[in-house]
Order: sequence, then structure tokens, then C-alpha cells
Amino acid sequence: MLQVRNLRCTYNNVIHALSGVTIAVNKGEIVGLLGPNGAGKTTTLRCITGEIGSLNGRIAEGEIRYKDRKLGSLLPFEVTRLGISLVPEDRKLFIDMTVEENLMMGAYTINDRAVIRRGYEKVFGYFPVLGDLRRRLTGYLSGGEQQMLAIARALMSNPQLLLLDEPSTGLAPRIVSSIFEIVKKIKDENGMSILLVEQNASMTLKISDSCTIMENGRTVLQGTPDQLRADARIKNIYLGISEETGPGPSGRRQG
Repeated sequence: MLQVRNLRCTYNNVIHALSGVTIAVNKGEIVGLLGPNGAGKTTTLRCITGEIGSLNGRIAEGEIRYKDRKLGSLLPFEVTRLGISLVPEDRKLFIDMTVEENLMMGAYTINDRAVIRRGYEKVFGYFPVLGDLRRRLTGYLSGGEQQMLAIARALMSNPQLLLLDEPSTGLAPRIVSSIFEIVKKIKDENGMSILLVEQNASMTLKISDSCTIMENGRTVLQGTPDQLRADARIKNIYLGISEETGPGPSGRRQG
């Protein structure tokens, strides 16, 4: 579904934000993208969506393919029309619009009213509270409700690949657990492919089919959740889970 190969990216032709990122997302799977702050995770998403060009950045090397079509030079709206939708870290909701109006903005690439109607039914099924609040101004929603709306708005474009950037940021643990359960349900019920950028390693490992770890703009490790959990050193350095001893690395190292 998505292949990112040896991606290198610069800002202002000076700052090397990415220096070798390789990620693969297969159809119908969740891939977790983990790593410390500043590792380049959000920049990777910006390269995929085409947003990087509006931020004085450019792809210097490597390639991004979605269903075997090269992305790199496409604009964000063109990427969306191909079936890729992003839930940004800061949500970028229109706070002076109602919940329903924000959802309609998510469906701007859809011309079929029947498809839009089914989109509403689907997102209100995943997030019933949004149905109850559909006429409320978004600025009056709680943090958890706004995150639900950000995901629901992304789903309104009927994507086949969903990109999630730090969906747990600033949310209470109970809300985080609920959000992750819904993300997994969306994948299971729709066969949707999901690339999940997260700091919450524990929850990411719980719902992901595979994980990629980034550090300093590079892919440093890939493996299944079980492989990453089994290695004490990896848990301590990359996942923030300390243990006294453990076996050697069991993931697959990159470059």
C-alpha cells in the first residue's frame, strides 16, 4: 500500500531533517512509527502528504510510492484524492465551525451525496458523542471530543490509508485507550491501512501489526511488537521501558 524508501529531506536546503527513512505499510495493517521527539516522524508524514513543500522543505533523495504510484511531487489535495488522509498532531480543526461543518470539510473531495451520507453514518457509529454534538461549535468541545472529530473528519474523505500523528497528545489515559480501540476497530472493519506516529509506545505496540523505530532522521529498527517487547535493551532505549537485563536485539536493523 505504501512504500517509503531511503527518504532524505531538507528544510531551506540546509537542515537535514531526514537522512534515510524506510517504511512499508501493507494493505489492512497498522504500522507504528516510534522514536524520540525530533526523530523526524512528523516530517516523514509531511513528505508523504506533500505538505513539506509549503514549509520550505524538499525531498532530496529516495522515493514514496502509494499503490505503486510515485508521490513526491504531488500537492496535498492531490494526495488526498488518491485515498490518503492525515490526522495532524495539532488537529487543525475549524473551531468557529460546528462539528457537522468540520465533517463536511473532510468530505470536500467527495461529490456523491450518498457517499457523504454513508460517511456521516459511519463516523457517528464510531463516535456517537459527535452525533449528539453535531451542531455544537468545535471550540467548545473537550480535548478528547476534538480528537475524535479530527479522526472522523479524516475518515469523511473515504481514505484507504490513514495517517495519524500523535493522537494521544494531551488526553487523559481513559480517553487514549478509547481512541486506540476505535483506531483498531476502523482497521478491522474496513481493511484500512494505518500509519500511526506515537509517543505512547505501550499502546502502539498493543494495536500495531509491525513497528518502525526512528532516531535522528533515520530508520534504525523494524520488527513485530513481540520482537520489540522481548528485547530489554530496545525497551530501555527506544520504548522507555526499563529492565535490568534481557536478550539481545531481535528486530531487523536498517542501514
